[in-house]
Amino acid sequence: MPTPNPSPRYIWQHRAWPQLTFDAAALAAALEQARLEQGRLLGLLGAIGLAQANAVQRELWVQEALATAAIEGEQLNLESLRSSVAHRLALADAPGTDRSVEGLVQVMQDALANHSTALDLDRLCRWQSALFPGGTSGITRIAVGRVRSHADAMQIVSGPLGREVVHYEAPPSAQVAAEMDCFLAWFASTRPTGAGTASATSAAVNGIARAALVHLWFESIHPFEDGNGRLGRALADMALAQDMHAHDAQASPALVRVYGLAHQMLKTRTAYYDALKRAQRLRGIEPEASTIDATPWVQWFVEAFTRACITSQAVVRDATDKAQFRLRAAQCHINPRQSKVLERLLEAGHVGSGGGFLGGMTSEKYAKITATSKATATRDLADLLAHGLLRVEGVGKATRYAVNVSGWEQPALKS
Repeated sequence: MPTPNPSPRYIWQHRAWPQLTFDAAALAAALEQARLEQGRLLGLLGAIGLAQANAVQRELWVQEALATAAIEGEQLNLESLRSSVAHRLALADAPGTDRSVEGLVQVMQDALANHSTALDLDRLCRWQSALFPGGTSGITRIAVGRVRSHADAMQIVSGPLGREVVHYEAPPSAQVAAEMDCFLAWFASTRPTGAGTASATSAAVNGIARAALVHLWFESIHPFEDGNGRLGRALADMALAQDMHAHDAQASPALVRVYGLAHQMLKTRTAYYDALKRAQRLRGIEPEASTIDATPWVQWFVEAFTRACITSQAVVRDATDKAQFRLRAAQCHINPRQSKVLERLLEAGHVGSGGGFLGGMTSEKYAKITATSKATATRDLADLLAHGLLRVEGVGKATRYAVNVSGWEQPALKS
């Protein structure tokens, strides 16, 4: 299948392509840690109650969609995205009005909800078409709903015009159909077939490692003119959903969204691209090797997955803290002004979660937020303090209030 090349540079030009392998023994500890953090996350989510779990899943789905688009430099309309996600979760009657946002949400939903449905090229073409409902990427017209067919090389480049740096060059368009046939056949043959069982060819393939190989292989083919990154991450999620189902047939595949893998990739976007670029090049791979060792890439992916699960654990814990605090507040029969301010403080979060109400709450800020007098603000704050819903730091003009949640760090209070 590879095209003869006098000086091959990329893995698809190697004689062993596409035989991607990894050293299971070398990755055993990393894979075990990934399973541990995955289990902890799912355990936390299962302990917080259905309504709260749904709220967490909804918000994390929004964050995942924002992240997978942002990795490609695209900024989504947040209001439309929230509406589309709510619609998919049957929490709203209609989706958002932005068709490209709705298309991305549909792709993410189909990858997980229908993870057991056969994956074929037509389905991938429909996914790609959904990402570009107007047939354009920005103002550039592109081929949608079909694999690329242009004669020009498919390259990943950066840098100013005339001084571009080529990071990767994908197989020629003429090879894409055959490459995809091979990829899709492997994807089907390695899919776990049910809880506690797996197909004969997939018995030794760890599901998280398989998701890493899925992403690398698809991105290396780069079958479409645009949208490959978003589709590749959706395929990784689909592989993770299949893995989850193999371990627990009752588990909802939608829980894959709470892993926050795309969000983690966005946080470490440079490292993500570097790891992918290294994996796609032939450095260190012997010309006569019978397989292509993808161990470094799989290790990077597994560790990113582990960090994503740990981050999401903190999100779930924060949601639990907020729910418990709201219950405490409700039992104190506070007034609407106080509820509004407490909600602002809760939504701001804390330093440990990357948030926090900058500078802390003051009577002046309280008065402005609630459109009331400073005297009323002072009485309201004193009442919240007496109920134990706020804590105070500083004295006099330096007095600042923070939501009283155990373990929540707040920004340094300044006078």
